[in-house]
Amino acid sequence: MISLISGASRAAIALALLLPASALAGTIAGTVSDGTGTRALQSAQLRIVELNRIAEAGRDGSYRFPDVPAGTYTIETRYVGADVVTTTVTVPQTGTVTTNIQIGSDIDASIIVVGQIANQASTLSRQRAADGVESVLTRDAIGQFPDQNVAESLRRLPGLNILNDQGEGRFVSVRGLDPELNAASINGTRVPAPESDVRSVALDVIPAELIESIEVKKSLTPDMDGDTIGASIEINTVSAFDRKKDLYSVKLEGSYNDYSEKLTPKGSFDFSTRLSDNFGIAGGASYYKRKFESDNIEAADWDEDDGNAFARELQYRDYDVARERIGGSLSLDWQPSDTTKLYARGLYSQFTDQEYRGDVIFILDEDEIDPAATTSTGASFSDEDGRIEVRRRMKDRYEKQRIKSLTLGGTTETGPWKMTYSGSWSEASERENGSIDPTRFRARFEEDGVDIDFDYTNPRKPAYTVSGNTADFLDPENYGFNELERTTLSDSRDREYTVKGDISRAFAMNGGTFTMQAGAKARWREKSYDLQADVYDDYDGDYSLNDVLGGQTYRIADILPLPSHTGPTDFFYRNQDNFELNAIDTMINSNTSDYSVKEDIVAAYLLGRWDSETVRVIGGVRMEKTRNVINAKLTQFVEEGQEYLGEELDEDSVFVTPTRTRRNYTDWLPSLTVRYEPVRNLVFRLGGSKSIVRPKLSNLAPRLDINEDLEASVGNPDLKPYSAWNLDASAEWYFGTNAALTGGVFWKSIKDFVVTQRTTTPGTIYGIDYEELTSFINGDTAKIKGLELSYSQVFSFLPAPFDGLLLNLNYTYTDAKGTVFIDGDATDPRRIPLMASSKNTFNVVLGYEKGPLSLRAAGTYRDKYLDELGDEADQDRYVSNHFQLDLSAKYRIVPGVRLFAEWINVTDAPYFAYQNFAGARRLLQYEQYNWTAKFGITASF
Repeated sequence: MISLISGASRAAIALALLLPASALAGTIAGTVSDGTGTRALQSAQLRIVELNRIAEAGRDGSYRFPDVPAGTYTIETRYVGADVVTTTVTVPQTGTVTTNIQIGSDIDASIIVVGQIANQASTLSRQRAADGVESVLTRDAIGQFPDQNVAESLRRLPGLNILNDQGEGRFVSVRGLDPELNAASINGTRVPAPESDVRSVALDVIPAELIESIEVKKSLTPDMDGDTIGASIEINTVSAFDRKKDLYSVKLEGSYNDYSEKLTPKGSFDFSTRLSDNFGIAGGASYYKRKFESDNIEAADWDEDDGNAFARELQYRDYDVARERIGGSLSLDWQPSDTTKLYARGLYSQFTDQEYRGDVIFILDEDEIDPAATTSTGASFSDEDGRIEVRRRMKDRYEKQRIKSLTLGGTTETGPWKMTYSGSWSEASERENGSIDPTRFRARFEEDGVDIDFDYTNPRKPAYTVSGNTADFLDPENYGFNELERTTLSDSRDREYTVKGDISRAFAMNGGTFTMQAGAKARWREKSYDLQADVYDDYDGDYSLNDVLGGQTYRIADILPLPSHTGPTDFFYRNQDNFELNAIDTMINSNTSDYSVKEDIVAAYLLGRWDSETVRVIGGVRMEKTRNVINAKLTQFVEEGQEYLGEELDEDSVFVTPTRTRRNYTDWLPSLTVRYEPVRNLVFRLGGSKSIVRPKLSNLAPRLDINEDLEASVGNPDLKPYSAWNLDASAEWYFGTNAALTGGVFWKSIKDFVVTQRTTTPGTIYGIDYEELTSFINGDTAKIKGLELSYSQVFSFLPAPFDGLLLNLNYTYTDAKGTVFIDGDATDPRRIPLMASSKNTFNVVLGYEKGPLSLRAAGTYRDKYLDELGDEADQDRYVSNHFQLDLSAKYRIVPGVRLFAEWINVTDAPYFAYQNFAGARRLLQYEQYNWTAKFGITASF
């Protein structure tokens, strides 16, 4: 790492010394804030008219013009939503002249720093000033953010699609790409993933109250990490230097879910204060408890009879969930001298989930029974024709996720030289201790007079009717204990340490500024998963569903009898000695998931940058070297009588063999970005780059699981990273007082994307024979192209009262397709849409803000997308299109105090997943949640 920094720095310094420097030159420095001196105005644009040199205000409002020849100059300062400010400054032959600039009214800060209009002004200012294609969300001067969590807020941006989980937005898809292809960071520190099998982070874990801004960067420059193909999602928490005046804000909220009919609390507090001119502290805390219910139907194993489709497995699931989120952030900022700024930023977020899931499952195995009759909309089964199995279960799962990060860093600027440096630590974890997942009771009906009719008239919500011997079907005594799985320990950990440094030298030239910059970064990451899952499949005594009987909150159908929420768990712990452990299944379950992977990345880059009033060009190359150490286990089940290492076994056995694999590779990632503004307020952008995304660490782990039928599944430590060439082009027109119209196109060519491969050709792996193998392989090349359009405007020119209207519209079209090979056969390719790729996404926000009143209606739509890839096209899993409408209102009672109300999911948009089988969409999963109302009060002072 030291040698990389030294080498990159020597290269930059050598180039810098070859370029001319100004003699007898001074520096202009200062800050830009609103007229009341309340808030720093990040991304305000400044121009020295006589020299045609430009600069942009940083997040603390600061700006610098080094190497300015002595003389008197005019500085023009622009910020979206405000008039141009002209300032005259006289520069000495040496030294620094300080010029602080204020924009807007010195009486009313609300014009550009408070409310929806202020958020739009800040967003457009940052978007306009950005190096490449970028979308931004910001909070206003009193801590208001557009939505409740990071994922829900990102739903509003062009090209972004949010993947929901139980009615909440969690994962972010950019331009129709898998969330795994994004990179997320907090305060410049990469966010690790709590879950064991992903790289992507569920962004609903982070409360919006702790966030200052979210930047979604869709094009890359050499100083950015090169491991993203979708976008780099950069989350920034609050800083005391963001503001010029202190802020203390509190929010109290109640949340009511119409489905659960329960009211739950939420509260937050955040503050920002400067203890002196050079030292400040900011932070906040947030608490949210949400109780909700959802009703779910799932189907599997679709089959045909006389051309009529029916499911051989149907599940009716009743969810009752309590979620709790606790978050906190703290930021310290210190400016020990005129040339140096230092900071420390920490964030803690905890997410707990208590889930109870009761369900009834119909198993109509093809080896046991065929339908007595079928129609185009139904199927009938009679236990006179074979066995009907019915399972009734209860899942009692408690899970805790944590994300922690700490970043220390600073910036030193002296004359034309600038150095940035930072070190960070981040950790994410997901843990379960003692979850019962699930307890299963089972009844098998055969020649008992039980008949069941399934009605598929509503393809999303198939119904069932039981006739004949309904007494036996409904008798809980007939459902005996069958199996229980206890998650004794599920421990997923992901941690990363990072150090980085950058150095740059600016050269003032005729008509602009040229900057040479170099830097290096090292990341040390380790992700691991440890599972101990105990399987109990017999009970010494009498134990039936009747011993733990409960009720239901399910609304779609009557699915009683069901176990109670905690009854099976309590019964297990009271009578644990009577349960018989299945040692074989326990050993298999507890070893096949375990792994640990180390991923060390060393990177260095060199870039050149040209800035003038009309043109900005950034070009260079980045090198990233990756090293992996992969540890996993090979788990093999061998039946009694079979041979293992040449010896015949006298009992069923499980053999576990640890493995270790090492690998390393290097990627060179060039990029070029051009920003061109031929006339004021018209901006063209063009960017090209090469980037990578490393495979999931869990997919690299060679965890081999092979059963008695010699069916094996294994990870692949030889997976190559995704590799992509990216091209972006856009045009942006900023017009009126607070308005913009943008259009852009994008194109990507992705090589070596990862897919699941199943082969039925017998073979040998790690010295073990198999008949069928499922693993991960690198696919062929995928092509992605698309269009983004966006329109934003504040209609302040309309006559009252319509001058408070504002509108945001955006639309994205994505064509993302790739090729996979059926059963791994290169002669049998299949074209597929890429995972999580929605062809059309559309967002509209209609707002009104005037005086004390603020209203907003936000609608979001996305097309269907491919969720899972099946062996054949008719087995692919798709998630149906989704439209959601949210409403919100705020009213200012007195200065600093507001009442608010929000109505989420007004349209009661459900979740529907399906497969295209036998000429129609066939249910795989349906879930409904109903709407949620939130109301409360905020106060800031």
